[in-house]
Formats: sequence, C-alpha cells, structure tokens
Amino acid sequence: MPDAVGAVTKGPGRQPEGAHGTSASAAPSSVARADKETRKALLRSRFVGCLVGGAAGDALGAPVEFLRYPEILARFGATGITGYALAYGRMGAITDDTQMTLFTAEGLIRDGMRRALGNRGTVEGLVAAAYDRWFSTQTGRPPRFGRDGGVLEWPPAGDGRSQDGWLMSHDDLHHRRGPGATCLAALEAMTVLGEPATNDSKGCGGVMRIAPVGLVHGWVGYEPRKTMALGKALAALTHGHPTGAIAAGALAVLIAEIVRGRDVKEALACVHECLARERHGANTEDALQRAEKWAQQCPDDPVAAIPHIGEGWIAEEALAVGVYCALTARDFSDGVIRAVNHGGDSDSTGSITGNILGALWGAETIPASLLEPLELRDVITELAEDLVAFAKWYDGDPGDASHQPDHALRARMEQKYPGY
Repeated sequence: MPDAVGAVTKGPGRQPEGAHGTSASAAPSSVARADKETRKALLRSRFVGCLVGGAAGDALGAPVEFLRYPEILARFGATGITGYALAYGRMGAITDDTQMTLFTAEGLIRDGMRRALGNRGTVEGLVAAAYDRWFSTQTGRPPRFGRDGGVLEWPPAGDGRSQDGWLMSHDDLHHRRGPGATCLAALEAMTVLGEPATNDSKGCGGVMRIAPVGLVHGWVGYEPRKTMALGKALAALTHGHPTGAIAAGALAVLIAEIVRGRDVKEALACVHECLARERHGANTEDALQRAEKWAQQCPDDPVAAIPHIGEGWIAEEALAVGVYCALTARDFSDGVIRAVNHGGDSDSTGSITGNILGALWGAETIPASLLEPLELRDVITELAEDLVAFAKWYDGDPGDASHQPDHALRARMEQKYPGY
C-alpha cells in the first residue's frame, strides 16, 4: 500500500516533488520534522488542488454547458472556450456542481464532529442535512432538520444561519446555479435524513459532488471498498439508479488512491478491482474502459475521442470523460479545456477533471488566470484546509503514532461545523 501522502507531480515528464530534499547530514529529529512538514504541505496542496481545481473546471464549463460543439466554436473560435466567459452575470461563476461538493465536505466534517460529541446520527444523515442546507440556498426555504434529525415544524429563529454553520453563512452561495432537477426533487421529498432516494436516475449529479469522500478516505487510509461504499451511499441520497451511485463510488476511490500516492493509471486499476465486486458495476466499468482505450488510441484529439465516450449527462459517462481528460492532459489548463469543449454536460465534466488533476498535481499547478477570477475561491480554499485539519484531527496522523487530538482545533471546528 502506498504512503498516505505520495509525491505530487506537477505535470507529465516533471520530476515528482516529495520528502527527498532533506540533507543527509541532518539530525534524525530534524529529518522527522522536515518530513512531517513536507507531508503537511503535500496534503494541503492535494486537498486545495482538488476542490479549487474542480471549481475552476466547473466555472470554465458553465458558459457552454448547454451548447452543442459547433455552437461553442461559433461563439469562441476555432480553439473553443479556453478561459472564463460570462455566466450567471459574472466571470468565473461556479455552478451547483461546486456548491454541492462544498456541502458534501461540510457534511463529512460535521459528521466527525457529531461522533466526537456523542450525538446521534450517521454520516449519510449528516451529509443529507448538508444537502438540505444547500437546497435552502437554492430555494429560500429554511433548512428543515433540527439537532436530532427531526423535521422542524417552524423555521428557526432569525434567519437560522447561526445554527446552520459557517458555510451557509456566505451570501454568495445563496444563488441558484442550474441545480439538477433530480437533486431538487429528491431533497424536496426527503423526510428521513440518510434514506436513499426512490427515483431511478443515474444523472451525473451524484458523481460530480463526491470528491471530498476520496480526499478524506485517502488521507485516513480506509480500504477502497469502504470508500466505494460511502461514495455510493452519498450519491444514492439523490440518485436511485445503481449506476448513479456506483460511478460516484468509483470517483471517490480514484481520488483516494491518488491522495495515497498513485498516478491515475494505478488508481484506475484499484477502481477496476472495486467494480468487479459490484453487482451492477458493468455500466461504469464499460465507460471507464472506453475512456482508457481512447486515451491510448487518441490522446491528442479530444474532439474526436470524447463523443465515443459520452456527453457526460449520465454518471458513468461524466466520470469517463473526466478520466480520459486526466489521462491525456499535458497540464491542468489543457485537461480542463479538453473536458469542457464538447456538446454535453461541460461544467460537470470540467469539474470532475479538475478534481482529479488538482488532487494529482496539486494547487500550485492551477494557473492564475483560472484562480484569480474564480468565485468563492477563498471560501473553497478555507473549506479544503478545514477538511485536511478534520481528517488529521479526527483519526490522527497515520504516520505519527504519538498524535494527540488538538483541542484548540476541535473548539474552532465546532464553532464552524456544529455536530448535527
């Protein structure tokens, strides 16, 4: 099994960067401190890279999400869209893909806090409650679930944001950004936190939000089958078709294995092993095999390859397009540009590709042209850093047997992420 944090490579052909620059003459304690600091920096780079990278891909694809490829060329020229364009009244606007990814991360942190405080509930329930808060940002309806998971009879006092945590307090999240009809309908119908949706949808709305599961599980070191199970369960909160859940579990495993130090091909091998154990894994397996075949046969012509993989409206195709672009990308920008220039669900395929490449190569490889105008970049970065801190605080540093809980950190986290 690879180390919990492997070297971050900044692009094809570049030398990996890792804990290999320490002087051989340094004292053992100095080496240990240097290694620990290097691991910490690599973790932050992967987590921030994954969430900010996903947001960048999402924002790049937002202006062309509903355009056919010839329409993209007519509007942006022969190279298609290569930088942010106006969407939702601004440059660098994120969509529901990034919004729901942030609430997934928040739900995971609040579940850890719940367990630490001894409160009732499940991880599915806490993430479902986070999705209910996202639903509130899209509809204006107050969140429905109280501290015990029960449905509230009346809206909480005031605007309710003090009890609803730090993430929901950001007004810029309270904008409707093309939310999926399946997600909205499933959350509207939800009466018990954590229960799977009863629809038969395998739209990509489950897979495009699941990267935080892979980040946390990769850092803590959970077995791939456990990561697959949680990814499936969280996607199934809104998407009832088995493939809609399994594709999400597959992306969670892919991200987790990348965080543990594998490259994309090695991580995919682990994904294939997990899919072989899934009763309904054939659709996702077939889609990934198409992506890998076209990455090998047609690595330099995504315009020709992607139509054979899919448009990304359904879960397994969105995942497969992201995998193809990650396998063939020359750098971060190249990868997300490939991912959005097609006639399908461009923001979701851009988001998934950005999640993968950001986790693989780190935050430093995302160019300033995609960072500076990005909506809510500071919030996304802070949440990613809190997710790193949560993973270490909750389960301890896998590489440090003497790790002790950080009580000051716990107090800060409890203020931002109440355990309900």
